Amino acid sequence: MNKIIQEVTDRIIERSKATRKAYLEKIERAREKGPHRGVLSCGNLAHGFAACSSQQKQDLTALTKANVGMISAYNDMLSAHQPYEVYPDKIRAAVEKVGSVAQFAGGVPAMCDGVTQGQPGMDLSLMSRDVIAMSAAVGLSHNMFDSAVMMGICDKIVPGLVMSALSFGHLPFVFIPAGPMESGIPNKEKARVRQLYAQGKVGRDELLESESKSYHSAGTCTFYGTANSNQLVVEVMGLHLPGSSFVNPGTELREALTEAAAIQATRITDLGTDYMPIGHIVDEKSVVNGIVALLATGGSTNHTMHLVAMAKSAGIIVNWDDFDALSSATPLLTKIYPNGQADINHFQAAGGMALLIKELLRGGLVHNDVNTICGKGLDKYTKEPVIRDGKLEWVEAPEKSLDPEVLATIETPFKADGGLSVLDGNLGRAVIKTSSLREGRTHVKAPAVVFESQHDLDGAFQAGDLDKDCVVVVRYQGPRAVGMPELHKLTPPLGVLQDKGYKVALVTDGRMSGASGKVPAAIHLYPEALDGGLIAKVQNGDLIEIDAENNLVKLHVSDEELAKRTVTPKDLSAEREGMGREMFNGLRQMLTTSEEGASCVFHEA
Repeated sequence: MNKIIQEVTDRIIERSKATRKAYLEKIERAREKGPHRGVLSCGNLAHGFAACSSQQKQDLTALTKANVGMISAYNDMLSAHQPYEVYPDKIRAAVEKVGSVAQFAGGVPAMCDGVTQGQPGMDLSLMSRDVIAMSAAVGLSHNMFDSAVMMGICDKIVPGLVMSALSFGHLPFVFIPAGPMESGIPNKEKARVRQLYAQGKVGRDELLESESKSYHSAGTCTFYGTANSNQLVVEVMGLHLPGSSFVNPGTELREALTEAAAIQATRITDLGTDYMPIGHIVDEKSVVNGIVALLATGGSTNHTMHLVAMAKSAGIIVNWDDFDALSSATPLLTKIYPNGQADINHFQAAGGMALLIKELLRGGLVHNDVNTICGKGLDKYTKEPVIRDGKLEWVEAPEKSLDPEVLATIETPFKADGGLSVLDGNLGRAVIKTSSLREGRTHVKAPAVVFESQHDLDGAFQAGDLDKDCVVVVRYQGPRAVGMPELHKLTPPLGVLQDKGYKVALVTDGRMSGASGKVPAAIHLYPEALDGGLIAKVQNGDLIEIDAENNLVKLHVSDEELAKRTVTPKDLSAEREGMGREMFNGLRQMLTTSEEGASCVFHEA
């Protein structure tokens, strides 16, 4: 193993000793009760299988056949999740083939950040992760299941499903993806039209035509944002079948993988000899593997919160210093938009997950002594699925990349590190994604221009007030303020300013996530403005420095001057109602800091 990666792993193991021990004891107590239908009263059980066939009732009563619960985030509006409409019937049929039973346990909400971007609904986005975790827990709480399959893909949905699954850590879980849509217009062209629209050089019709050619069919959006980062991370953590993350919907291979995943969920229950609960898969080494794979591919910064929350659900304590240290030891092996022009289909064609994992193993960058839904180790994950003579098989991946401009080797990486840094300074702690930044853009020192809403920036941009070197500060966007919305509406105008030759950066207690691009952005800053963070005292013209090379985010104002300044907190009442936001006021106040996962689900009774 790489020395730094081993040291970080050992540090996490030591830090998590007490909490991990308590977690493992908890799931062992749950396991000792045996197949859970066995503890149900006759009335309970009768309700649980009332709608089943006579044969299924016999199978479930005998406690010798597996009952697989299904949790789905299906809805028609998310292109990534629309294929899940027909999955329950496919899974039932596959499970029935091997003599077991599958029951739909429940659906969870699934919002599309692409639809809500820059809209009031985006304020619910991050909080929806915890709602998803709790919703899935309700579905699984009936004590009817020997294992479960989880159907989800996008931003907050997979992390929420993982968190929920880990609360039922004594059960096996198989995560089933649905795959990315086929490639649309080049990402460079999409970004070009967005910037032209921001400058008023093209109209809404041209913009909509461009966007529609990019997001055009069923399947996951093809850029490398949080949705595709989710798929990559859970596969490396051993919760997908090998090579299943990025197979397009509606293909013969996709259908075969779905059937195989459903059957695998029956093979690893406690009713047989291959018992593999999720609580024994997701351990400290598995979490490190997920972080390393994320960093090696320039994945979503949202996972600096999601992976923290997922790990904590398994009794594992991870912080941003771990991310920073792992990034220093992890070479950047892919160029997928926004870190390059290729999309996720190009990555798949270049060798995909199998070749990536093979490279990571070869470089001693991921642990191989881990559990997966397919057994011990990641060796099976260095093979790729194919259909031969109508049957699903796994074959050796290519020995080298089929497109070195998209997927590199550990000897010739695109960058020596993983492109993520943790910033620290008098403003607080933040993260910055550097993998997408052009050379020389990692250090900006310029006067602040302060906004308290992302919507206020448009007017200043159109008026030319931002035509200068500046650090744009957008505050009162943190978890407890408004739920920490993504601020991608800022990306096109800031990109235009950068292209004009100005040194521009962003500092915010909000999010930019997986689509973070070429503008240096110190995001997830805490303490947030609402909690008295120094960002609340920043004034227009104050000098702010962001230095990703030296891990610095600093306000260059004297302590004496800062002591004189008073803060009038922003009135957030208008941003806490409408579009359902008022229903989340209580939950919002319980959210932890971004480095603690920005979650409400870990409060002790």
